[in-house]
Amino acid sequence: MLAFRVFFALLFSGTLSPELLAELGLQKKQAAPPPPPAAPKIEATDGALQLVSILQRDARILDFFMEDISPYTDEQVGTAAREVHEKTREVLVRHLNPVPVMDAVEGTPVDAAGLGAAAVKFVGNLPANGSPRAGLLRHKGWKSTKPNLPKLNSRSDLEILAPVEIEVE
Repeated sequence: MLAFRVFFALLFSGTLSPELLAELGLQKKQAAPPPPPAAPKIEATDGALQLVSILQRDARILDFFMEDISPYTDEQVGTAAREVHEKTREVLVRHLNPVPVMDAVEGTPVDAAGLGAAAVKFVGNLPANGSPRAGLLRHKGWKSTKPNLPKLNSRSDLEILAPVEIEVE
């Protein structure tokens, strides 16, 4: 008799009543919450493209480097370079806050003990066996103390480093 009741309940209503579920020893499943939206897949190149876009937007760095400067005088190039330099520096300080890896006077003897392998590059007459620990400081190096790039919400159009600008008259 139970089989007939289940058959006709499914035939006419498409569902089983709570009483039939109880008689069968079954429970109604709770609806699973919808899965969270998938996070955008961030590629290794995204940050680089984003930084170049910011440098172009705020300092016009691509315009400067992609321009053929051979027809311009040294004075004209120097004037343009000064402006690009100032604005690029502002962007780098605002988004990366770079500081020297080793704050010492270049050309003085230094000991690299305590610095990680990624923080030091030994140059010159390197010994055949083992790694040196000390030498003359040739470059202080740079590290970012607080990277502060805007959060990427989407990968869309990251390849567009600067949009076309069209003036409407």
